[in-house]
Parts: sequence; C-alpha cells; structure tokens
Amino acid sequence: MDIDVLGTLAVREQGVSITPTAPKPRQVLALLALNADKVVPVATLTEELWGARPPRSARPTLQTYILQLRELINGALRQDGGDGQRSAKDVLLTVPSGYLLKGGTGSSDVREFERLAGTGYRAMDAEDYPEAAARLREALALWTGPALADVHAGVHLETQIRRLEESRLCALDQRIEADLRLGRHRELLAELTVLVSRYPSHESLCGQYMVALYRSGRRGEALNAYQRLRATLVRTLGLEPSPVLAKLQQSILMSGPAGAPSAVGAPATGRFAQVG
Repeated sequence: MDIDVLGTLAVREQGVSITPTAPKPRQVLALLALNADKVVPVATLTEELWGARPPRSARPTLQTYILQLRELINGALRQDGGDGQRSAKDVLLTVPSGYLLKGGTGSSDVREFERLAGTGYRAMDAEDYPEAAARLREALALWTGPALADVHAGVHLETQIRRLEESRLCALDQRIEADLRLGRHRELLAELTVLVSRYPSHESLCGQYMVALYRSGRRGEALNAYQRLRATLVRTLGLEPSPVLAKLQQSILMSGPAGAPSAVGAPATGRFAQVG
C-alpha cells in the first residue's frame, strides 16, 4: 500500500486509489493510514470523528465507514487482477480493540521524509554541509502542501498534523543552517523574508534571517528584524528573546558596517552560522 499525507491524502492499494471522497470516511482512512500497521482503537476513531460526545449511533456508523473503505479496497484488488486470495479484510483488519490497516512493503511519504531528514541531520553533525543541504532539500520536496490539507481533522489528526509540521520546520531550519554554512546567504533572503513573516515568533528563523541580512550588507535590517521579533515575543508571550539570539544581536550591533575586515563570531552555543 502506498500512503501519501504530506499534502493531500492519497492512499493506493496495488497502484489503485482507495481514497474515499466523503469527508468522514476520508478522516477514518487518514487516521488509519498515519498509523499503518498499528491498531487504532475504536474509541480513538470515535473521538476523532465526533469528539467527546459521540452520538448513540457512533459504533454502527463507524462500521459503515469501515465497510465503505473495504469496498474500495476490494475494488482495487479486483482491478489489479490479483489471484483472488487476498480480500479487503486482509488489508483492513478488524481486531478485538479496533482496526489495523496493513501498509505492507508499499511506499510512505512520511517514512521517506524521516529517512532523508535523518540522513541530513547526521550529515550536519558530521559538518558535511553540502550533503546535509541536499538530503534535507530532498526531504522537504516531498511536501506538496500542509499535511492532510484536504481532510477535516479532529483531535487525534490535529495532534498528528502538528507533529508532522514540527518535523518539517525542524528539517527546514537545518537545511537553511546548512545553506548558511555554505555561504548561500543571498539566495536565502527571499525565502527567509517569507518565513519570518509566516512565523513571526520563531527565533531560529529570525536568527538565520539576521545572519543572511548582515552578510548581504544589510546590517540595519538585521537589527530591525531582531526588534520586530522582540516586540512580538513581549506582546504575545511576555518573553524576551533567548540569550543566544540576544548575543547574535549584540554581535551585529558591535560589528560596525557589514563587510568590515574582522568577522563577527557566532554565539557561544554555535546555533547560528558565523555572521561574518
């Protein structure tokens, strides 16, 4: 089974789509697909679909959605021209506590994203920045939009979507860091301008933006970026920027005009690529 969730939901059995069009069966399939080869309890599926106060008909209605998914799976198995030994119940299993969708040896964009990102992180640790940038860029290219963009999300899918988004942001942060280490600050400016607007309280992105601006001869804009972040953090969270970011700001503030012969060092933690 092939499962794609990093964008719109697409699930295929033997190359044939089994993704339903109706919203609630899509929601059920999305939760089963994100937990492929794991049991998803009936209680979890019920809470996902109806929240804390499910209707009395919740159990039979859920069974109807499972039946609809199995009909799509059976259609895919027949269309594939299989030997008839496998049925939908072999792919979408009923177990004592819930249901289990068998992923088998098919592809998963989440699994591939995690593999590529992991390779990129290990390259970062080894200071192999070209390899890190390449692998993390490959990982991020698997995202075609927000995770499960076309699926209504209840409490459990929302949690999974937030986890995936955090993983994406982490990979993006490290890919930008690798690019900064490779001296690609000018190429990063347009991307970082969009990102700091989209995530106005994200300190790491702001720090990377400040470094890229400073290296591009835009010292004043780098200092302004820090002040905007500080104002946002104080207004929304009542917090000051982290010591690492404050030290970066002080480094830029004390550096004089960009392009001065003496380079400005990175903060002691080494979180950001060297400024100068």
